[in-house]
Amino acid sequence: MLEATGLVAGYGAADEILKGVDLRVPPGGFVAIIGPNGAGKSTLLKAIAGLLPLKRGEIRLDGRPLAGLPARARARAGMAFVPQEANVFPSMTVRENLEMGGFVSPRDAARRIDDLFARFPMLAEKRRQPARTLSGGQRQILAMAMALMVRPKLLLLDEPSAGLSPLAAADLFREIAAIHADGIATMMVEQNAQEALAIAESAVILVDGRVVRTGPAKQIDGDPEVRRLFLGVTAAFA
Repeated sequence: MLEATGLVAGYGAADEILKGVDLRVPPGGFVAIIGPNGAGKSTLLKAIAGLLPLKRGEIRLDGRPLAGLPARARARAGMAFVPQEANVFPSMTVRENLEMGGFVSPRDAARRIDDLFARFPMLAEKRRQPARTLSGGQRQILAMAMALMVRPKLLLLDEPSAGLSPLAAADLFREIAAIHADGIATMMVEQNAQEALAIAESAVILVDGRVVRTGPAKQIDGDPEVRRLFLGVTAAFA
């Protein structure tokens, strides 16, 4: 479904955060992107979503080249990006946020909102409340629901559990796993690496803007060296 080849990107003319990244997300797949702080994980998602221009490289979605397409066009092509922060409109109600999520694809928006209310009863209960009144975990669910308004083929999630309590994070990961189970391909950047690997099918380890390892999530999670370097687990406790 998604093929990225030789991605080079950064935030300035001489700045290269990504240094030739190759990766692939198969149809309906779930890829976790893990690695140390500053590795370029969030930069990678922004480049794929069209929020950061590429210096070099190629991105294809279902075989269609995305180079040069703005973020809105990529959303229309079936890609939805949920940023880590500022991912809802605080002063708008829950329903109004969902309406904004469907802005790029307004046809049948009301029916899609009803479907999402059925899927997320918490959002239905709070449909008239401003998004700022939601808890951190509830806001993340709303942000994902907004992304689902475009009926994405590929969902990009940037640090969805950041700032959440362990209980709220566990609830959120269950929702993410359920979304993927519906056949939506998912790419997730997540500092909570063990939990990410527990629900992902495959994983990419990014270090200093380069892919240093890829493989099945269970295999990577079970590698003692990976657990020591990236998961904070020593052999005695693995």
